[in-house]
Amino acid sequence: MLVQLALGAVYAWSVFNMPLQQEFGWSKAQAVLPFEVAIGTIFIGSLIGGRIQDRRGPRPVALGGGVLYAVGNMLASLTSSSDDLWLLVLTYGVLGGIGLGAVYITPIAMLAKWFPDRRGLITGIAVAGFGFGAVIVAPVAKSLLNRTSDPTSVFLPLGIAYLIAILLGASFFRNPPPAYQVPGFTPKAEGRAVAGTRVYTLREALRTRQWYLLTGILTINVACGIALISQASDATQDITGATAATAATLVGVLGLFNGAGRVAWAWLSDRTGRMPAFLGMLLLQAICFFILPHAAAFAVFAVLAALVYLAYGGGFGTMPATAADYFGTPNAGAVYGAMIVAWSIGGVVGPLVTSLLFEASGESYTLPFTVIAIVALVGLILPPITRLPTAPGRPRPHNEVTGP
Repeated sequence: MLVQLALGAVYAWSVFNMPLQQEFGWSKAQAVLPFEVAIGTIFIGSLIGGRIQDRRGPRPVALGGGVLYAVGNMLASLTSSSDDLWLLVLTYGVLGGIGLGAVYITPIAMLAKWFPDRRGLITGIAVAGFGFGAVIVAPVAKSLLNRTSDPTSVFLPLGIAYLIAILLGASFFRNPPPAYQVPGFTPKAEGRAVAGTRVYTLREALRTRQWYLLTGILTINVACGIALISQASDATQDITGATAATAATLVGVLGLFNGAGRVAWAWLSDRTGRMPAFLGMLLLQAICFFILPHAAAFAVFAVLAALVYLAYGGGFGTMPATAADYFGTPNAGAVYGAMIVAWSIGGVVGPLVTSLLFEASGESYTLPFTVIAIVALVGLILPPITRLPTAPGRPRPHNEVTGP
């Protein structure tokens, strides 16, 4: 949780949008570009880190990725002029994004091995801290921004804080010992979330249609939710007329729902089944996005935004357990690490489409949010056709939680 809190700071990016635009004269699309690149490069770190973790364990991956993520943030403070957008993209976006991805995947794969009896719940808890990160960082970043005329200088103290948190938390990471078993637990169906009977390597998983369907579901859920996250502060001010301080506070509060959704939907999926849970997330986002641009009342806007954050977080809480059900846990780091490409694709497409449609429509959120709602509705096609794979793989052992 401590490590994920530091990583989840990336979701507080929207509080930097206006200060960067005002300081450097950047457009909305330019101001959100470092955030898009950070999300877009996450899959590189998660793919590499996941494969290394399956072979070397979680600790070295988390420590190395944490240093890269923190250093990327600290170097971002060197941005000093409007011509330095490339520097902010390279440091915060590329270095920070790759480091973030490497660290993010480690507790998910690790804890699925420690708690095979509650995969949905534990992976939800594992990523809940990520959603809660913005709760702390958004108001802190806003306070730091109010005290300086150089908005990028704020990245230095934040990066130092991330480094301390990640090094402290990741130093305790380890896989279960050989022959580890949960006392009294024998693998069986938990509620309606029935696990498969085979174990897949990454190469075998990539040969199944289910891997691509699951990645598609996650991509759409990410694109919809992050479209709002990337613009949360700006949209709150434009639609409801709230002040920048009020909007920053709301961004922080919404992080609570991002984190809570990761636990709640994952817990629910253990009982209802994974695909019904994903249907609920996508439908909820579709309804909210249709209403959001017309929610001039701050309270109504806040409730709708909170529901979007709940559903968005739910995707990240539920998909790791879903991947383990479909492909087994011994290679979970590599299999789900590759699936994080959905986060990168959705994380780029969602904010980019939203910002471009916002500017093309005369700076109104009606068109972009309506388009996002339609995308969520289209995504409802995928969960009903995504069933457990039947081959090839190898028989799932009675105790598969020890890793390779």
